[in-house]
Amino acid sequence: MKISQKWKRKAIQIAAFGLNNCHVGNFFQKGGAKLYTGKWKQFCAPGLNCYSCPAASLSCPIGALQAVSGSMKLDFSFYVVGFLLAVGVVLGRWVCGFLCPFGLIQELFAKIPLPKKKLRLPRFAKYIKYGVLVVFVILMPVLVTNVVGMGDPAFCQYICPAGTLEGGIPLVSTRPELQKTVGWLFGWKMLVLAATVVGCVLVYRFFCKTLCPLGAIYGLLNKVSFYRLTVDEEKCIHCGKCAQVCGMDVDPVKHPQSMECIRCGECAKACPTGAIRLGFGVYRRKEAPKEAAQAAGAAPVPKMEGGCGGHCAQCGKCGTKRD
Repeated sequence: MKISQKWKRKAIQIAAFGLNNCHVGNFFQKGGAKLYTGKWKQFCAPGLNCYSCPAASLSCPIGALQAVSGSMKLDFSFYVVGFLLAVGVVLGRWVCGFLCPFGLIQELFAKIPLPKKKLRLPRFAKYIKYGVLVVFVILMPVLVTNVVGMGDPAFCQYICPAGTLEGGIPLVSTRPELQKTVGWLFGWKMLVLAATVVGCVLVYRFFCKTLCPLGAIYGLLNKVSFYRLTVDEEKCIHCGKCAQVCGMDVDPVKHPQSMECIRCGECAKACPTGAIRLGFGVYRRKEAPKEAAQAAGAAPVPKMEGGCGGHCAQCGKCGTKRD
């Protein structure tokens, strides 16, 4: 039995979520939930997963980046930056589509049925996450410091809904000593989480599109990553089906290396002619031109109206049917 691309991707997402959060027993410790503090916590996960989640086995790269830059020595985190650059250059936003735990959570929220049509964000909304990256992840931990010269992890402290959902709620709900310290900040974070959940119900991967600084980093590297999306112009009939099914509001024909594309493969699945391909090094592969086929004795293929090259996919645009 052949497994579809959709279920392959979902299996990888679930496996990645499980590997990032394999210490489930920490939720049920005596005295309340406790964090895993073993040796694996010194390594970063490629996706967004809160360090303070009791089940988390790896660190969050965004949290680690802020922690190092916000220290009294104002160090530069060569490890975290190098790790993100290496992962981003190899995979780009494939990480968002396949390996990010909070990405999977967002997709589950999107499954909640609503009687209304899902909303589409304005174009400027996708640029907000780059401002979040610059202001809350890079600048504030360095420029806004306390009396001893240490900066706060501003994104984690004021915005990150993944931290509230995976870490804040489990810890506060199971540890009475933490409940006594809850103040306005936790209330604010709960409000941000609630807004994010509502956004994810109405808009596919709302946080991913608008607020995620990790997605911003991988998005910048999407254009140069080894894992690519390519469109074979010889096969493309410009039917628009790929853009219609894209949950990230990308037109793969116009922008195959878009900073918003998470490489989920839905466009390739919807393409009736197989013109879209994803993988490593696919941009180096050249399709044989039609002229070569004609030189070998094949009849020339007429150029049809609307950009069709004669590769019939039964799209119905020309009004003909294939037997």
